[in-house]
Amino acid sequence: MTVYAGQGDAHRSLALLWGAPEEPRAGRSGPKPGLSVDAIVSAGVSVADAEGMAALSMRAVGERLGRTAMALYTYVPGKAELLDLMHDRALAELRTEPPGGLQGADDWREAVTAWAEELYACYLRHPWVLQVSQARPVLGPAELAAMEALLRALRPAGLPPRRLRGAVAALWQFVRGLAATTADARGAAAATGVADEDWWATRSARLAELAPDFAERFPLLTALQSTGGGAPQDSHREAFRAGLAVLLDGITAGDPSDC
Repeated sequence: MTVYAGQGDAHRSLALLWGAPEEPRAGRSGPKPGLSVDAIVSAGVSVADAEGMAALSMRAVGERLGRTAMALYTYVPGKAELLDLMHDRALAELRTEPPGGLQGADDWREAVTAWAEELYACYLRHPWVLQVSQARPVLGPAELAAMEALLRALRPAGLPPRRLRGAVAALWQFVRGLAATTADARGAAAATGVADEDWWATRSARLAELAPDFAERFPLLTALQSTGGGAPQDSHREAFRAGLAVLLDGITAGDPSDC
């Protein structure tokens, strides 16, 4: 399922994201002690982490806090605003500065790699974040800080603006895409009741029957597959590292149109 961010009240959602003081509302008493926006967001993240996006509701979050759904609305207007806050909370786990003081021109690849590794790990800790469409950003401080951190890491590479925009888009979408594939692979066995090994064994045997000349028809694919190996999680990790290295090589390869 795909969920679009920013579906709630823009005024209140952005105020909550950026920690603006709550404006008094006529005819409403203040919130009762014992709840807070932070607690509600944390509970929402816990529900989504444990049960997935489909299970997220104000009622489910309230139950996790031992409250009714109605008790939450004084703090968070609704599920749409809560989702924005949860998305930004997840990205707040990312560092905003390059690790180990990496700042120089020779360190930009290492700094970008560290950024990508952290974002990849964050997505796998919170796979429901991958279901939040990037068509409309949340515009929260953590989301923007993550983008700023990537730009800061890339700055020593000295890319012209057009190439920099392309590099940022390619890196973010690469990490997001590989994380989604890895998350889907992790969930496939539980969702289908069939282990990866059994799924591949059944189809490989049947494919060998139907296409005994597979190696002759697809020699390059066969050669590539023969160099693989290891557990599925290892292949996903290797694809991430190898693909990221290719991207970084291409970032500074040069483009005549930039001259």
